[in-house]
Amino acid sequence: MLFTIALPMLGGFVLFLSGMRTMELALHRSVGRNLHRLLERFTSTPLHGLLVGTAASAVLQSSTAVTVMAIGMVNAGLLTFPRTLGIVLGTNIGTCLTTELIGLNLSRFGPPLLACSFALWLLTALFGEMEFGRGSAAMRRIGRAIVPMRTGAVVAGGFALLLVGIAMMQSIAPAIQSTPFFGAFLRHAETSVLWGLAAGVVLTAVIHSGAAVIGIAMGLAESGVMPVEVGIAIVLGANVGTCVTAVIAAIGGTPSGRFVAWSHVLLNVGGAALFAPFTAQLGQAAAWMTASPAGQIAHAQTIFNIVCSLLALPVCYHPRLRRFQAG
Repeated sequence: MLFTIALPMLGGFVLFLSGMRTMELALHRSVGRNLHRLLERFTSTPLHGLLVGTAASAVLQSSTAVTVMAIGMVNAGLLTFPRTLGIVLGTNIGTCLTTELIGLNLSRFGPPLLACSFALWLLTALFGEMEFGRGSAAMRRIGRAIVPMRTGAVVAGGFALLLVGIAMMQSIAPAIQSTPFFGAFLRHAETSVLWGLAAGVVLTAVIHSGAAVIGIAMGLAESGVMPVEVGIAIVLGANVGTCVTAVIAAIGGTPSGRFVAWSHVLLNVGGAALFAPFTAQLGQAAAWMTASPAGQIAHAQTIFNIVCSLLALPVCYHPRLRRFQAG
């Protein structure tokens, strides 16, 4: 079991998280420095906040990073509670981009993409060492092009690591299927959605990555080991578990910052409770879009987050919310 399940699972999981972190750091280094100004300038209403939060989370590949940044800004008095709540609603939608990409089943492209991204990174590193940024106008233009090319190479490399990690975790599906523990879990999860919800909440709270937990569920579903409905239940739980980081970030902050964090919890818990009885119907709706089990789980998450955010958006305009100012 150590060599057939534990080591491949750990290796794939490490590669997956490394790829996610590499993409996040590269994109944050490229655009993150301007994100504070973007959030402050273009979130005048909760709807604008939702749109900016969606775009920022999709670009940075991290809803947690955007949520924590928004809580910090409301603690500093730069954003009001309703505007920040709109951003949080948007992060839930933007984070679906990662799982939608995973759902395309691009694992076979992982190794060649990793090789190409490394070659591009090496090429830009060599150009940088030659200091093409100095001298003639043509050389300066080449120098200015090196930075985005290098960022693109790092992002592509991170995504390739993510794909390779998913492929490794999928490879152990037959071994997992034969274990008594997993069999018992599936038997309970197929009779009660609470088992899948609890698994998603606990795993996400422990590893602080909802995308990783959902990616594992998608891999098992694509291999035929896990029913799509159980995977969707895990998705609902992962959306609740991802709130833990925001709550931790709000500790010791202003009342408005704590309200943002707990509103995030309320939104995701309420959404999970609303959709939990309808995981089968949610799976059927996703099945209309694709025959791939992994794609169905990805689409189910997208539908869930879009519907929950749009249902909660009108609440952000309630006049009483304006009294929750940073202080």
